[in-house]
Amino acid sequence: MTSNTAPTTAPTAPTTVPDTGASTPEADGTIRDARRRIDDLDGRIIGLVQERMAVSAVIQRERIASGGRRLSLSREMEVLAHYREQLGRPGTALAMTLLELSRGRV
Repeated sequence: MTSNTAPTTAPTAPTTVPDTGASTPEADGTIRDARRRIDDLDGRIIGLVQERMAVSAVIQRERIASGGRRLSLSREMEVLAHYREQLGRPGTALAMTLLELSRGRV
C-alpha cells in the first residue's frame, strides 16, 4: 500500500525580533536603526570601561610599588564631582560603578 500523504517535517520556529512598539513601518525602521546604533555605542562604552580598568590597574600597581596607598580617595572624589557636574545625580552613580570596577579586588 502506498500512502498519499506527504512526509511530515518538524515546523521551523519563526525568527523573532524584538517588538519596537511602533505603529508604522517608518517608525519601526527608525527604531530598529536607532537600536543598532545603541548596540554599537554600548559595545564601544564597554570597551572604554575595560580600557579604564586596565589603566587604573597600572596606576594602582605603580602607587603600591612606590610605597603609596592602593586607592586615592581625593582622586575618587574628583572623579565623582566631574561625573556629577556633567551628568547630574545619575552621573554620581555611574562614576561609583566605574570606580568600583576599576578598583579591582580591594
